[in-house]
Amino acid sequence: MAHPVDVHVGKRVRHRRWLVGMTQQQLAEKVGIKFQQIQKYETGANRVSASRLWDIADALDVPVAFFFEGIEDSQKVDATQTPADAVPADLLGDKEALDLVRSYYAIPENQRRRLFELARVLSDVA
Repeated sequence: MAHPVDVHVGKRVRHRRWLVGMTQQQLAEKVGIKFQQIQKYETGANRVSASRLWDIADALDVPVAFFFEGIEDSQKVDATQTPADAVPADLLGDKEALDLVRSYYAIPENQRRRLFELARVLSDVA
């Protein structure tokens, strides 16, 4: 069973890789490993050594601390949350959410504002 810290670090690797638009293969080549190893890191199936994490941070142009940001929040579960408050702590770690954000900002500003207002109205109804 994967350790929660390994899973968190893996999600942050995937998150950053998606944000910079890099494939697993491209990251693996920059780090000097096979893309299958990147897959294992991203799922938390394999632990990332300190030196490898250093190389990944360099390839993704972030400090090593980036991979541990929000780890305290991801470990907390609040039973008092309502569905509207239940936004995942690692929202941009979700590929669908990231694609949605990219698409949203590709919409012209005046239409984007209208879409935003529609989303607010719909969420108030739910």
